[in-house]
Amino acid sequence: MKDFPTVAYKVLTGDQMNALLRDGLFQGAPVDLADGFIHLSAADQVTGTVDKHFAGQTGLHVVAVDLEALGDAVKWEVSRGGALFPHVYGDLPLSACKAHQPLTRSADGTVILP
Repeated sequence: MKDFPTVAYKVLTGDQMNALLRDGLFQGAPVDLADGFIHLSAADQVTGTVDKHFAGQTGLHVVAVDLEALGDAVKWEVSRGGALFPHVYGDLPLSACKAHQPLTRSADGTVILP
């Protein structure tokens, strides 16, 4: 059986980040609500996710999510390019968020993770 990372990442808009901090809970972006789960990315998938789904947007934040804290709500499922991505079936509580920061990139364009 594959060993999956214990931390994954969620990219949020400024308004979504503020709501998570205010409410202590993130119920999902419009795409998450439409798909029935919260989309996360493994560390090596974050830059591709930002480039594909958040191109041209500013004021974004990256949240490090403790997958172990979410237990069985996390499912690794095939998505973009046939790769396995972590999906959360349920809400994302602030208590499972280990760190967060505004989205920044290194000189080569890679998203810098919190």
